[in-house]
Amino acid sequence: MVAGVGPNGGGGGGEYPGRFTGFVAVTCILGAMGGLIFGYDIGISGGVTSMAPFLKKFFPGVYHREINDRSHSQYCKFDDFTLTAFTSSLYVAAFFASLVASTVTKKFGRKWSMFLGGLIFLSGALLNMFASHVSMLIVGRILLGIGVGFSVQSVPLYVSEMAPHKYRGSLNIVFQLSITVGIFAANLVNYFTPRLTVVDGWRVSLGGACVPALIIMVSSFFLPNTPNSMLEQGKPKEAREMLRRIRGVSDQEVEAEFRGIDEASAAARAVEHPWRNILLRRSIGFKSDAALLSAVITGTVNVLATFVSIYGVDRWGRRFLFLEGGVQMIGSQVAIAALIGWKFGVTGDVTVLPAWYAWLVVGLICFYVAGYAWSWGPLGFVVPSEIFPLEIRSAGQSINVSMNMFFTFLIAQLFLTMLCHMKFGLFLFFACFLVGMSVFIYFFLPETKGVPIESVARVFRDHWYWRRFMVADDDDHKGGPGGKKFHSTAV
Repeated sequence: MVAGVGPNGGGGGGEYPGRFTGFVAVTCILGAMGGLIFGYDIGISGGVTSMAPFLKKFFPGVYHREINDRSHSQYCKFDDFTLTAFTSSLYVAAFFASLVASTVTKKFGRKWSMFLGGLIFLSGALLNMFASHVSMLIVGRILLGIGVGFSVQSVPLYVSEMAPHKYRGSLNIVFQLSITVGIFAANLVNYFTPRLTVVDGWRVSLGGACVPALIIMVSSFFLPNTPNSMLEQGKPKEAREMLRRIRGVSDQEVEAEFRGIDEASAAARAVEHPWRNILLRRSIGFKSDAALLSAVITGTVNVLATFVSIYGVDRWGRRFLFLEGGVQMIGSQVAIAALIGWKFGVTGDVTVLPAWYAWLVVGLICFYVAGYAWSWGPLGFVVPSEIFPLEIRSAGQSINVSMNMFFTFLIAQLFLTMLCHMKFGLFLFFACFLVGMSVFIYFFLPETKGVPIESVARVFRDHWYWRRFMVADDDDHKGGPGGKKFHSTAV
């Protein structure tokens, strides 16, 4: 087996002393709460768009088609451009915001980028809650997207830089856990708000986004900045003291790690164009109430399965979870495609579905969600936040988040149209993507479990493929004590 391929592929890194202190636990958990705003929005939008009063007010065409046109294909009844624009506008806004957030995060620190994200998200939530026209909804969604872009760009960086390397994976997945908790909370809100008689339930659902926005604003305001961020801002004394405090060791014991971060910071300050450097070679079948209930069920599975990732990411490694989750998700997609194809065919005309069929589909969706929640969901944020050297870390995370939001925008904008034309084959389409993603992980992702964040370059130097892009110098500030230094070379 070639180096870097298989469950134990990858390299190691130097060990730094440090304890899992209460201070670092509190700061990382509070920081990771930034995922609540993203999760709440994911959960709330799908439920609100299934509420009849909401559709009747803002999307009457979809409402009347659902109520009156019983001959319409089940594949196509929600295929409406304005409705998909309402959903997808958040992601295109988050795409651009995450790129801008790189500069804010680098210049002012991770915590203030998180705070700004929460503030903008709060503005969008208020606008949506009091919306009287669909244009207000879409502008509100754009503000929500800007807030999500800033928060999702900065939170994983914050946690990765604060956490001891032995616990970096588990603490970073608390961010994904907060996303799943946000989704679950939104599903619960959506389940109960349609029963309200005093106010429109959908206004309460959309306005509920103010709560996670306030949580991230308050928590980020009181959180300290990371040592890496302090050094980037020219505050070495404060950075050393913060590193000593979060590691829970003496000044002498923290010296080696501080020196490594300080040298990485010096290299980062020498980089005038991080965006240019990053291009260099590196160092179903339910009534509306039951549909909302099924969302609560899948949301519960999402939350519980994330704890598996928290437990296993620093024990079993990133690669194992990626690959196991990929296989599980592929099998789920194929099985769901077979079930939908069996009952709906290519016409989508079906009048009555047995309850056992609906719950079987929900069971498969839960199986898929579980696989995603302990693999690709959290690790899609964990791995990118730890593999970039400091000089391009903020820009790299921006590219990761912006690509995430761009493809989420594409899916949100095109999913209903694709479902209308591809029918059950759409699920096989996504299964093929999962196959390609899993193959990429198997061959090209080295294991970073237990590697200090400034030493990850060594892992890529030892990988069978990426080592051809790595150039070694004599004094590696990223390689830990006694390591080699690795710079990028132009393509």
